[in-house]
Amino acid sequence: MRIAVVGGGPGGLYFSALARQLSAQVGPAPHDITVWERNAADDTFGFGVVLSDETLGGIEHADREVYAAMEAEFARWDDIDVHVKGEVVTSGGHGFAAMSRKRLLQILQSRCSELGVDVRFSTPAPDVAELSRDYDLVIAGDGAGSAIRSRFADSFGPSLDVRDCRYMWLGTDKVFDAFTFYVTQTPYGVMQIHGYPFDATRSTFIVEMASAVWDRAGFAAHVRDWRPGESDHESIERIRGLFGDVLDGHQVLANNSRWVRFTTVRNEHWRHDNVVLLGDAAHTAHFSIGSGTKLAMEDALSLAACLHEEPSLDAALKAYEIERKAVVASTQRAAQASLEWFENLGQYVDQDPLQFGFNIMTRSRRVTYDNLRVRDPEFVERLDRWFARHEQRRGHGTGETRPPMFQPFSIGSLELHNRVVVSPMDMYVAEDGVPNEFHLVHLGGKALGGAGLVMTEMVCTSPEGRITPGCTGLWSDEQRDAWRRVTDFVHQWSPAAIGLQVGHSGGKGSTRLMWEGMDEPLDEGGWEVAAASPVPYRAGVNQVPRELSRSEMTSLTQEFVDAARRGAEAGFDLLELHCAHGYLLSGFLSPLTNQRTDDYGGDVHARLRFPLQVFSAMRAAWPADRPMTVRISATDWVDGGQTLADSLVVARAFADAGADAIDVSTGQVASSERPQFGRSYQTPFADAIRNRLGVPTIAVGVISSYDDVNSLLLAGRADLCALGRAHLYDPSWTLHAAVEQDYDGPGAPWTPSWRAGRRKPQVGRTDGPRPRLQLVRDSAFGRGGTAHRRWRPGG
Repeated sequence: MRIAVVGGGPGGLYFSALARQLSAQVGPAPHDITVWERNAADDTFGFGVVLSDETLGGIEHADREVYAAMEAEFARWDDIDVHVKGEVVTSGGHGFAAMSRKRLLQILQSRCSELGVDVRFSTPAPDVAELSRDYDLVIAGDGAGSAIRSRFADSFGPSLDVRDCRYMWLGTDKVFDAFTFYVTQTPYGVMQIHGYPFDATRSTFIVEMASAVWDRAGFAAHVRDWRPGESDHESIERIRGLFGDVLDGHQVLANNSRWVRFTTVRNEHWRHDNVVLLGDAAHTAHFSIGSGTKLAMEDALSLAACLHEEPSLDAALKAYEIERKAVVASTQRAAQASLEWFENLGQYVDQDPLQFGFNIMTRSRRVTYDNLRVRDPEFVERLDRWFARHEQRRGHGTGETRPPMFQPFSIGSLELHNRVVVSPMDMYVAEDGVPNEFHLVHLGGKALGGAGLVMTEMVCTSPEGRITPGCTGLWSDEQRDAWRRVTDFVHQWSPAAIGLQVGHSGGKGSTRLMWEGMDEPLDEGGWEVAAASPVPYRAGVNQVPRELSRSEMTSLTQEFVDAARRGAEAGFDLLELHCAHGYLLSGFLSPLTNQRTDDYGGDVHARLRFPLQVFSAMRAAWPADRPMTVRISATDWVDGGQTLADSLVVARAFADAGADAIDVSTGQVASSERPQFGRSYQTPFADAIRNRLGVPTIAVGVISSYDDVNSLLLAGRADLCALGRAHLYDPSWTLHAAVEQDYDGPGAPWTPSWRAGRRKPQVGRTDGPRPRLQLVRDSAFGRGGTAHRRWRPGG
C-alpha cells in the first residue's frame, strides 16, 4: 500500500517503522510510507515522556531495536514523593520509566530512516483530499488540534472538553529522585507541581493551578498573542520566585512554555473513508497519568498489527477502532478522575499529610488500597494505623488497627459496627404495600451477611406514592406490624442496624414492575400522578403529572410524618428521606422538573423549600435519639439540571436542619441524562460534600469490591459506602470481604451458626489482589498465531 502519515510525532513515526517492517515480511515490496512533519527534525515541544511497563512490553515484542535504544536512555524509579504541609509522604514499588521526548523522536527518526520510510521535515502535508485520492491510507497523527479531524468533523464526531486549570510545561536541571508532587499554599491559593526525572541531568517540571488562583496571582497580565515556539518568560520568572524552595537554586528550562488549559479530545468514530485518526488527534488523556505518548504508541502498534493481520484495509481499520477505543475509554476515565481531582485540590488541603498522600496516589482509581499493599505493604500498614487513631479522635472506634471498612462509625448516636451499607433496592414484590416473607429473608439475610447498616427499599407514604403496585408502604398499621417482624429479626440475630427509607414516587409513579418494563406505564390499574410541575419523565410515554397545590403539599407532608411515626414504632434504627432519582421531593429540587412560579420554584433555595419542610416535620416526629439521613441526586447529568453547586446548597441546608449524613446518588431525574458511568463514578459528589462542607456522606454507585470501599474510606472521600448489586450477588459480601483480607475481628460478625463456614478458599488463591490480565499484541510480531496473555499482581 501507499500510506500517507500526517504528523511526525512518536505515534506517526512508530507506526511507520512497524508497518514498514511487517509489510516487508509478507509482500514482494514493503509499504510505501511517507511522513509529513511541519516542524524541523530537531524541533520538539515538551521535555520528558513517561511510559508504562505494559507499553514497553509491547514495544519490546514489536521492535527490539527501538526498545533497546530506548532502554539505554531510560530514567527508572519506583517511588512517589508527595510534599505537602512541610512533610514528605513516600510510597515505593510503583515502577516508572521516562526519557527525553527529543531523544525518543531521534530514535524513531533513525529507525524510520533505516527502514526506508520517507520522512519530510519542515514540510506541511498536502491537502487531505489530495492525499486520500493518491494514497491507499491516510494517517491523521496531526495532534490534539488536528486540522484533518476538523475537516471531517461530521464523520469523526469530535468533542473537545476544555478544562478549568491552567498549567505550564517546563523543565529544570534539578534531578528529582522520584515522581514528585509539590502542593504549595501561596498567597493566591493552592498550586501544585508535577515533576519527574527523564535523564541524568534534567526533570520535567509542570506547574498547575485552578483558573481562579491563576487570576489572583496575576498571570493573566502576561498573556498575549505568542509567536510559534515562544515562551512566557515573565510568568516563568514569577514561577522561579514562587517555587524557589523547590528549585533550590536550579534553573527553570523553557521550551514553547506558556499557560494552557487541558483539552480532553474524544471522537465518536476514528475513521472517514481511508483516513484514520491516531494519537492525540483521536484522544487525549490528562498529563497527570502520563498517557499521551503511551496511548499514541499503543495506537501505532495496534494499527500496524491490524493492517498486517486483517484480510482487507476496511477490516483492518474496523478492527483497529474496536480494539483501541475500549482501551482508550478506560484510560480516559482514569485520566478524567485524576484531572478532576486536581481541579478540586483545594478541598483536600486540610487533610493530614499521610491521608493526602494516599488520596493523591489513588485519585485515578487505578491505584488502590490493595494495589498499594502489594507495592508497598509498610506504607499501607502505616496508613491503617493512622486511620484507626484518626477515627478514634473523631469519636469512631477504639483506635484498634483493622482494614478501614471494618472500623466502626457513628451516625448521630447510632454506632455501626463497620462502614458497609446495603443500599436501598426496590424489590417490587409487596401486596397492597405490605412487606412479606421475601422482605424478611432479603433484608434479614443481608444483616446476617455482615453489613453494618441494612436499608429498606423506598417505602411509600401512600398508595398513590408507589412507583409500582409491588412497592412497600407505611400508610397503615398492618404495614407497620409487618415491618416489625423484619426489624425484630435483624436485631435478634445480627449486630446490624436497619434503616427505613421513606419516599413518594411523584411523577414517576403508576408504572409496571421492573421486569415487566421499567418506567413503563401500567396498562390497567394505574392511578393519577402528581408532582412539582406537569413535566412527564418521558414525554408521550409517561403520564403528565398534575401540579400539586399548596393544600396537597400540606397533606403530603402529613403522610411523610405519619410514615416516620410508624417507622419508629416498627423499630427502625435510622430514617432516610428519599430526595433523589426524580421522585416527588427530587422533582422539587431539580430545575428540570420544577417549573413552578410560586414560592416553591425558582432558584435552588426556593426549590429546596418544600423538601426541607417535609424533612423538618419528619425530624420533629422521629425520635431525637435516632439519626436521619437524606438521599439526594447530586447532579441530573443533563445541561440545565441540578449541579454540584446546587447540591452543596441542598446538603448544607439538610445538615443544618438536623440530617446526620447525606446519601449521595445522582441522576434518574430525566430520561435524557448522560451519566459518566464508571468505577465509583458517583463518589466525587460525596467527596465534595464531605470535604467542602464537613458533612458525613454515604457514597454509592458502582462500588463493588472491598478494595474500592477501603480506598474510598482511607482517602477521606466518604464515611460509609453503600453497595446494592454486590449484595444481590452475594448476601454475605461483607463477611466474605473479611475472609479475602484475612481479617477475623470486630466489625466482621459471623453468627455462631455460620462460623464453621468461615474458611479461606484454597483453589486458585494468590497472595495479594487478583491479577489483571493484560494483552500484548504478539501475533503480528512473530510470537505465534494468537495474542499471548501475561499477568502480574496488581497490573
